[in-house]
Amino acid sequence: MSITKESELIGMQKASKAVAYTLKEMMQYAQPGMTTKELDEYGASILDGFGAKSAPYLTYGFPGYTCISVNNEFCHGIPSDKRILLEGDLVNIDVSAELNGFWADNGASFVLGNDIHQHQKLVTASKDILEKTINSIKGGVKIADIGFLMESEAKKRGFKVIKNLGGHGIGRSLHEQPDELLNYKNHLDQRRFKKNSVVAIETFISTSSSYVTELNDGWTMTGNKGGYMAQHEHTIIITDGKPVILTAENGIFQ
Repeated sequence: MSITKESELIGMQKASKAVAYTLKEMMQYAQPGMTTKELDEYGASILDGFGAKSAPYLTYGFPGYTCISVNNEFCHGIPSDKRILLEGDLVNIDVSAELNGFWADNGASFVLGNDIHQHQKLVTASKDILEKTINSIKGGVKIADIGFLMESEAKKRGFKVIKNLGGHGIGRSLHEQPDELLNYKNHLDQRRFKKNSVVAIETFISTSSSYVTELNDGWTMTGNKGGYMAQHEHTIIITDGKPVILTAENGIFQ
């Protein structure tokens, strides 16, 4: 969507605050020995306190309120009472929601407890690339050039990008135009970012895979060549200068 009046800005700020605060609290609440279902239900209770509704549940009938992916699960992991979090796990939480007709989205990967499996380098790369990417976006910038930046930064650090996942426009629904904001340069894409538009920018940085494939559960994605993936995501408003990060409260750049 494009922000055309103050009421739309306020609506997006409120929805974004709900998802950002929920993500931050879930990351702090997660601990070894907890099930991903317990973590998801905690997140659901926070969203409910804001009066917000889970976007994946509303839009796709997803069997959970948030997506929680662990280790070799790259994204869209289903919360389960059988999945117990362990020390050193690479965990990704993706929180998106609707509030009063406005939608916002954010996500983060983090190492649970001590980094005994050496995942932190990947997590740090994903965060750094998202921050550098967001600081490079403004009205008129080519979408494909931002994809090129993301892949170039990943390669510098010895990582790959996932080519069949991307960021997206957001606002009045979970996925809007411009869609397919990819982590690599699509030479056929001549689109440019537009001032006042709202987009969800996200990284998909991996150790060994370039594509994701869906498991038999119909939701969970894993890498075509295995390995691990880190994802970080903010909902932003594009301006003539640095974007406004609506989900800054999640604290992933701190």
